[in-house]
Amino acid sequence: MDFIQEPPCLGNQFDDDSLLREHLEAKLPPEVLARHTEEYRHLGALGGGTLLEAQLTDRENEPLLQTWDAWGNRVDAITLSPLWERAKVLTAEHGFVACAYEQEEGVFSRLHQFALNSLVQASLDVWSCPLAMTDGAARTLLESGNTDLIDRALPRLTSRDPTTSWTSGQWMTEKTGGSDVGRSLSRAVEQNGSWKLFGNKWFTSATTSEMALTLARPEKNPEGGRGLALFYLETRDASGALNGLTIRRLKDKLGTRKVPTAELQLEGCVASLVCGTGNGVRNIAPMLNVTRTWNAMAAVWGMRRGIALARDFATRRTAFGSTLDQKPLHRDTLAQMQASYEAAFHLAWHCVGLLGRLETDSASDADRALARVLTPIAKLTTARQAVTLASETLECFGGAGYVEDTGLPRLLADAQVLPIWEGTTNVLSLDTLRALATEGTLEALEEAVRRGCQSATDASLAAPAAQSIAAFNQAKDWLARHATTAEGQEAGARRLALALGRSFQLSGLCAHAQWALDHGKGGRAAAAARRFAQDQKGSLGGPDPKDSQLLATG
Repeated sequence: MDFIQEPPCLGNQFDDDSLLREHLEAKLPPEVLARHTEEYRHLGALGGGTLLEAQLTDRENEPLLQTWDAWGNRVDAITLSPLWERAKVLTAEHGFVACAYEQEEGVFSRLHQFALNSLVQASLDVWSCPLAMTDGAARTLLESGNTDLIDRALPRLTSRDPTTSWTSGQWMTEKTGGSDVGRSLSRAVEQNGSWKLFGNKWFTSATTSEMALTLARPEKNPEGGRGLALFYLETRDASGALNGLTIRRLKDKLGTRKVPTAELQLEGCVASLVCGTGNGVRNIAPMLNVTRTWNAMAAVWGMRRGIALARDFATRRTAFGSTLDQKPLHRDTLAQMQASYEAAFHLAWHCVGLLGRLETDSASDADRALARVLTPIAKLTTARQAVTLASETLECFGGAGYVEDTGLPRLLADAQVLPIWEGTTNVLSLDTLRALATEGTLEALEEAVRRGCQSATDASLAAPAAQSIAAFNQAKDWLARHATTAEGQEAGARRLALALGRSFQLSGLCAHAQWALDHGKGGRAAAAARRFAQDQKGSLGGPDPKDSQLLATG
């Protein structure tokens, strides 16, 4: 009889994720966690069950652009994949954006929101992209104070009714580039009291959204970012026709294939100023703070999905006389992956907590300073970890990891966008430098690292905690030595940002490990702290086999 290899299977993505459950228990009040546990468990079952099955069935379905109808009319209609249509209903009904604005859980609303998303997004083919931009648009409009636009759009962006809910696009990238938006060529012309936009948007994700925020330069405005204005537009008019724009083509991308990313031509698109005729880059900053946090969280749930699949497969795949989970070397590989995932988890979720405090007037001055520097650090650090772990995941499956119809290559292809979206690693490294130049920011970051390390009082965590502080001090000393040399700072900005990110991650690992020990959760979290510290040192010294066993099994 021919040998048939069993594929990996997943269980309930809430019950099976001990780290997520520990974090929610540690950070949410008991009554909040109790109120939502049933919903978390329901979504966890979908994420590891029917949604995962639908994702595999839906694998070859991609957005389709119909430019003309049968009678020669320009229609520019995009058909989405069946899974995306299902995702829109599911996430609206469960308030994946809405709960952050309903504020029923107060300062904990953001934690609840990202708990919901963490349970299913890995099975929804990057539906998180339009949700992230929708969330960012809602926050940007609120920060703008433009009551007309807030009244018009916010109820739709935060609706739980799939028939009335909107998603939003974010149209910034042009042929001149995405990072240097000050070079944007799109023009804004005021005609009879209204604004019309002209130009080309070269890369617009989730083009089927009902609205978008975009940048354009009003006539006679100066060059550069200050001359750009932030505009609100609706993609279709009251009759359902496209609002002065045409879809030139859908992009043929490496990954995120389900996201309808288009090149758009703006030909008199009717738009409204959000807040003034200039400083558009500054005015869109609230969106970037939100979407960069989403990007970091997307890295985390992608890492979690890869580990879950690899771990289950290791119990099913036999080689050289036993299953892979019995091989010390494979266990060590899984342990390294788990430690990296847990490190990324704590960094990203810390940003979520900060966002919740900032939006509820619960943030201290130190929180505000920390959010300014930690958000770009978290985005760039977790994104690079996600790509590395996705590659390792594919390798855990051998040749099957390279075969498209297993669904596994999608993990790597989709992860590769994370270091690019919302600012590349280099762009965010420079953003980190600018944040550190602000008074009080470095001190807030240092205090957060030290507080996490000092909370780890168990003797087994002494070495990882000391390593975290030593790494931070080394980065701080480097920054001081290069304080007066702009060229030297820029050349080392990436190394600095990643060093600070890893130091913060290790501090978070230590703090959570102590909580886990104090609350009878076992030694897995402490093992993750020790293993991550060892991996960052690059030592050839062997890890404790007991730590590897704890981490390999989750």
